Amino acid sequence: MQTRREKEIKAMKELIISAAGEIISEEGFDNLSIRKIAGRIEYSPSIIYHYFKDKDEILNNVMRTGYMKIVGAVSKTDIENLTPMEKLIRMTRSYIEEALKMHDEFLTAQMNKDPQVLRYTSYLYKGASKEKTALSVLYKCLKEVHPDMDDDIAELKSQIIAASAMGLIFKIITEKHIDANQRQRLINCFIEEVVIKI
Repeated sequence: MQTRREKEIKAMKELIISAAGEIISEEGFDNLSIRKIAGRIEYSPSIIYHYFKDKDEILNNVMRTGYMKIVGAVSKTDIENLTPMEKLIRMTRSYIEEALKMHDEFLTAQMNKDPQVLRYTSYLYKGASKEKTALSVLYKCLKEVHPDMDDDIAELKSQIIAASAMGLIFKIITEKHIDANQRQRLINCFIEEVVIKI
């Protein structure tokens, strides 16, 4: 059981990470600073350093939080009683819908080339299906659908599904005028034409 002090520390860290996430969504990673975080939460910059070593540690926590939301959407999907193809479809839909919920944060993170950010967002390299949790879940599901598929091909196809989904997500986010019905039609068509046929 957590002590009162441990709860206070956890709450303050969450407040700092939340404020950093808001700044990143509004202004981008490059404009994140300890001073801006402090101003957002109405504390002095020295308080921030009491909880985090530096801006990079805060950035890592923001990225980890965002990444875990995506992983959670994919891996916590209720898929126990589904066929492998139904699992693949459900996980893909969950990934897209979760990314669309955190649209500004998602866009900002995926477009950033900073090495700290790329540690979380890159997944097109060989072997990524063993290192990246979300891609690993997709890869394993694809192998269930196609048990005879070569491991390297399964990884490539998982990467293509993820990258193609990202393209769709980017366009839905940037073309803000798309209504909910058209959004669902696009997602359904993506699943039918990309996921099922792969």
